[in-house]
Parts: sequence; C-alpha cells; structure tokens
Amino acid sequence: MQIVSGILLALFVTGPVLAQDVSVDDGRDLYRTYCWQCHGFEATGDGPMAEMLAIRTSDLTKLAGQNDGVYPIDRIAEQIDGRSQLLAHGGEMPIFGAVFETDQQIAVALPNGQRIMVGLPLANLLAFLESIQTD
Repeated sequence: MQIVSGILLALFVTGPVLAQDVSVDDGRDLYRTYCWQCHGFEATGDGPMAEMLAIRTSDLTKLAGQNDGVYPIDRIAEQIDGRSQLLAHGGEMPIFGAVFETDQQIAVALPNGQRIMVGLPLANLLAFLESIQTD
C-alpha cells in the first residue's frame, strides 16, 4: 500500500489492463456524454448549462497552462470522481465516480512520477483532457 496525496492506494491492477488500453477516443466519448453540457463541446467552458452555475465553468483546454505547463492529472481525477469537491451551482460539481467504477484499474503517472490507481474509463477521460491542452 502507498499513500499518495493522503489517499490510500492498493498498488495492483485488477483485470488485464495495460497502458496501451487507454483510449483518447473513448475518453472523448465519455466527455461528450457527461461533461460537455457545462464545459462546452470544445471544452472551453461555454456549455449550455454554464450560465446556470454559480461559478464560471472551467476552460478544460487550459488546465496545464494554469498549472505552469503541467497537466494536473491528480487534481482533475479527484474532482471528477468526487475525492475533491468543487462548488458549481450552489452545490457541487456532479460527482461521476460511480460512472467510472470498474474492476479494470490502471496506474496513471502523475507529473512527479508517482502513480495513482483509477478505473479505465476515468483514465480514458483524463487522457482525452490531456490531449486537448493548449498554451
């Protein structure tokens, strides 16, 4: 067991998941199912539900740029799966952790070289979000 960012993680992969199984295309499909309504089709924060929220919706294409050029994969994973709460419309950003639950776990590398375990669907979404980062 290892503690990463205060979270206890089991260092094993369940199911035959390999890094090459991570799919940006599958991540884009998940984005277009769960995220675009608030973050916009191009992920720039201008989705049709954005104006109803109490805070400005994040431009997901600028996550790395807002973090000294480093894609903050751990923070993004924690916001999506609910380990870190994010206020949106007087409440929290919807927590999609249950959507991404699976027996297929994969170790995802953090910028500091450590790894966190996430389900394959979440790894796919994280890979898609990383692929759309701009300056």
